[in-house]
Amino acid sequence: MTSTAAHASAPSTTPVVSTTPVVSTTPVVSATEVVLPGLVEPDGLELRRRELPAPAKGQVVLRMDATGVSFAEQQMRRGKYYDQPSFPFVPGYDVVGTVTAAGPDVDTALVGRRFAAVTKIGAWASHLLVDAVDLMPVPDEVDAADAETVVVNGITAWQMLHRIAKVRTGGTIVVLGANGGVGSTLVQLARHAGITVIGTASARHHATVRELGATPVDYRDPDMYARIRELAPAGVDAVFDHVGGAGVEQSWQLLRKGGTLVSYGTAATKDDEGNSQVPVLKLFARLAAWNSLPNGRSAHFYNFWAGKRRCRASWQQRMTEDLTQVLRLVADDVLTPQIAARIPLSDTAAALTLAESRTVAGKIVIVPAATPVPEA
Repeated sequence: MTSTAAHASAPSTTPVVSTTPVVSTTPVVSATEVVLPGLVEPDGLELRRRELPAPAKGQVVLRMDATGVSFAEQQMRRGKYYDQPSFPFVPGYDVVGTVTAAGPDVDTALVGRRFAAVTKIGAWASHLLVDAVDLMPVPDEVDAADAETVVVNGITAWQMLHRIAKVRTGGTIVVLGANGGVGSTLVQLARHAGITVIGTASARHHATVRELGATPVDYRDPDMYARIRELAPAGVDAVFDHVGGAGVEQSWQLLRKGGTLVSYGTAATKDDEGNSQVPVLKLFARLAAWNSLPNGRSAHFYNFWAGKRRCRASWQQRMTEDLTQVLRLVADDVLTPQIAARIPLSDTAAALTLAESRTVAGKIVIVPAATPVPEA
């Protein structure tokens, strides 16, 4: 990872009306950021330092306590993530941090408190500007890295299980990639709800999957779907499939009458050449065709961002409600965040490399830099 100097535009702003509007004088903050300059290998990431602009109306400065590597950043590195910005930019899908300064019309009581936020980009930084309306409270008793692990992963798992599939106690589900960030969270949420789980993973992760409470099946087995049918001959209530590709049809065939397929990715096509939107559009067409059949089953594509443009306030309220539920389970030791490694911001290239190796179970968490980055 190299060091460079550059400048980036501040995030969009939305005013937050407080009972006591305050215009604060904010000290200059020198932020360390990890920049994705183009189509590069992980070691092509660049470190830069820049002065962060003062928070505008409705914004806060958030000091990063933990961020992480998700599948989204792995796809962005390849230029394959749907609607990603033009290079160069600072990746980072979500963050947990402490508010250090509040802009005009933001309640200064937020300063010193810890929050989570979903950013899509920009979180691979020591400090960042965030719209105050996007902040979601994190309980003091929950470790920052634990909270970071279940921000997007936890919300995604909770919404797919409880808002889309609505699987009842006593049901049976299949989770593809049960050792992954979303998958491991989904397994634990389902087991807490009294649901039987069959989880796919490579053989090296079967012990982890069993500890989470699921029955493992080797995803490298060419007869994987036959093995699943042996475990659930009457069909299952839901399949959660992040793989897509040709296998999604076999996921559909696992469902019993009344069952639900929840597709939330196209990992099978991550290395395919060409337009990154084509596999997604093909998947949409396939799901729509299945929903038109009179067989009592349903197919859905889960989009984390659905509804934000139409009504940001209700979307954010739903995010906050669901993350609150997940963090309560973490605080109560019902849900154990699966952390594969904690790596300093200054070594984000190693974090991305490890995440892409597919050799670990859980999420790679990025924590504040261990060493300062020299001025360019």
